[in-house]
Amino acid sequence: MDGRDDSSGRGATGGGVRVDLRGRRALVTGGARGLGASICRALAGAGASVLVADVRKEPARELCGELGRSGGEARFVELDVRDAAAVAEVFRGLEAADRPLDILVNNAAVDVSKPIEHLTAEEVTRVVATNLLGPMYLCLETYRRMVARGGGHIVNILSTASNRTWTEAGPYASAKTGLRAFTHTLFKEAQRDCPGIGVTGIIAGGMETPFIMERFPDADTSMLQSPDVVADTVLYALSVPSTSTVSELVVVPRKEPSWP
Repeated sequence: MDGRDDSSGRGATGGGVRVDLRGRRALVTGGARGLGASICRALAGAGASVLVADVRKEPARELCGELGRSGGEARFVELDVRDAAAVAEVFRGLEAADRPLDILVNNAAVDVSKPIEHLTAEEVTRVVATNLLGPMYLCLETYRRMVARGGGHIVNILSTASNRTWTEAGPYASAKTGLRAFTHTLFKEAQRDCPGIGVTGIIAGGMETPFIMERFPDADTSMLQSPDVVADTVLYALSVPSTSTVSELVVVPRKEPSWP
């Protein structure tokens, strides 16, 4: 159900991680660009049918076209993860089409880098709603369906900020810390409720993506890692045999200043 395979002949992906996801359906939030796009490419390359969920229409459609030309299967769904009703509607649509999810990757995230004294309530709400409430809404809709089906895998993209914060990261660190706690709780409940469900939190350090480069154009890219490395980490979480489970992984640049 979740892409885990006990055989030694798993299909190859471009990044060296071997996992056969043919016949699996995956949804990736924030999938249009950056890390999300890398994850979509990795999943499609492993054979999964990918639902690219994002608020950015054009880059998402362009990515779906790219994946299709490469032999993958992908389609776009416009989704603001902050809207619980919209999230529920997507899952009702999947249910009606008899296309249940095997894999959920909660990747969508935003940040506002400001001292706390200058933050507005709207900015705090936007960051926390996107980075914490959104993934929780997706998990609520996904998890109960996975329990009913007997398997699946949920991957939540965390951050080094979920373990150690820094100045001007108040809402972001708070949201990611909360998501890490929620992920740990979900992992424990899955262990109790349904051994076929995998739950993994991936703590990712700085990446050379628009998430950083648009806000910090002068960032030292030698201090950042490729999002493809993190995408391969997602594949690794999905690749372990059903007799094992990966609750949390950490992947950071060699020069990551915010870990441990």
